[in-house]
Amino acid sequence: MNTAYGVTAVVLVVLAAVLIGAFGIRLSRTTSDFYVASRTVSPLWNASAIGGEYLSAASFLGIAGLILAYGADMLWLPVGWTGGYLVLLVLVSAPLRRSGAYTLPDFAEARLESMAVRRLAGVLVVLIGWLYLMPQFQSAGLVLAAITGAPEWAGGLLVAAVVAVNVMSGGMRSITFVQAFQYWLKLTALAVPLVFLLLAWRAGGAPGLSAGDAATWALPLSSGKEYGLYSTYSLILATFLGTMGLPHVLVRFYTNPEGRAARRTTLVVLSLLGAFYLLPAIYGALGRIYAPELSGSDMVVLTLPGRLVGGVAGDLLTALVTAGAFAAFLSTSSGLTVSVAGVIGQDILRGGVRSFRVAALLAVTAPLALATSARSLPVADVVGLAFAVAASSFCPLLVLGIWWRRLTSTGAMAGLVVGGGLACGAVLTTIAGGPYTGLAGALLAQPAAWTVPVAFAVMVVVSLLTPGRIPAGVARTMVRLHTPETLDLDRGDWRPRSP
Repeated sequence: MNTAYGVTAVVLVVLAAVLIGAFGIRLSRTTSDFYVASRTVSPLWNASAIGGEYLSAASFLGIAGLILAYGADMLWLPVGWTGGYLVLLVLVSAPLRRSGAYTLPDFAEARLESMAVRRLAGVLVVLIGWLYLMPQFQSAGLVLAAITGAPEWAGGLLVAAVVAVNVMSGGMRSITFVQAFQYWLKLTALAVPLVFLLLAWRAGGAPGLSAGDAATWALPLSSGKEYGLYSTYSLILATFLGTMGLPHVLVRFYTNPEGRAARRTTLVVLSLLGAFYLLPAIYGALGRIYAPELSGSDMVVLTLPGRLVGGVAGDLLTALVTAGAFAAFLSTSSGLTVSVAGVIGQDILRGGVRSFRVAALLAVTAPLALATSARSLPVADVVGLAFAVAASSFCPLLVLGIWWRRLTSTGAMAGLVVGGGLACGAVLTTIAGGPYTGLAGALLAQPAAWTVPVAFAVMVVVSLLTPGRIPAGVARTMVRLHTPETLDLDRGDWRPRSP
């Protein structure tokens, strides 16, 4: 593609993020503004912001690359990432908003009345956030290197710097405006070029898949991968249940005015994600026809406009896709940074705006260092591992904490340690030395199918064995979680610590 067009696209996206974030700075005055935008974000605005941060590099680039390589099996990724919000809607969104918490560790402390559970939850928030941030920075480096020839570390550094400035300046209030804008930019950046790609495909005779692809690639569970059935079901479990455990997703529900708005937000999110996820699958299918040599690469979305359209029009469309890719890096990284900074700022640096700003800098520094030193894996694979960790730790904590009054602090601790520890071990082993073959390789690459049931079982069994550790105020807490705000009940029994 034309390098000047690509650089211009990146510069415009970065400038837009900074200028829109600067508008949010004018409205950020209090500590609550920085952490949860003073809980005043409307459902449509919040849903757009959630779409902005949820549709990461894995959604924008990774899904198309995996579908190109492995075919129909990978369609479970967008289905699971969208369906996870349905589970979130039914089980978690409104009670979580009613809890009055600012962060997941806040919820853990409120429900279980235990500082030990709070600290462990904080550690897991940071680990999941960093695991999710690392591929965003790596992908940003690959894209910037592809369009400008810059070193691969430069793209990650650029994204980290812009995110740190926005988050440190205006916190949640600032990035809400930025992420909402970036969702619509990402949707446009995939939809407009796709129209021209389909026109070029039709003009070229609408070629189809080869006979071999039609028999394998286009059919589920026929790609010949080892333990394909297990991997598919484990992937479904991780994506469906992992969504509710992602810190940067859950923190957005704390910004709604009340529980009913949180539910409406989730419904709108389902519509926005469904519209977006139709697009990467088509890119993957076209890539299988026109760019099969890119199998295993995340660059098919950036390559197709120049290959099918060509000329100045192809360069302009590639620049638009590049702008969308950088919007994905920036928006997801912003949400992750806020969630990680919220935990570090409250639980390590003792809260306040100044602590939040220092924590935001710490939140981007560690994953940036990991991104420059760790080997690069397909972005959707790494994000899928983050979902597995979330599903194996926070999913049991939230479901049982909200719906089962007999959950004890000891049971929650044991489940978080065992489930989260096993999933983290599998993830780190896969990233450090994988991929592995055989049954062990499948279990490590897709751990959710065994780590999630283990986490639930440990929480339940240990809780039943330690009835004396049921929190004293559990009855009042459960009433608060499940009573609509319109009843205006007295809630003076617990408040989250002031951030």
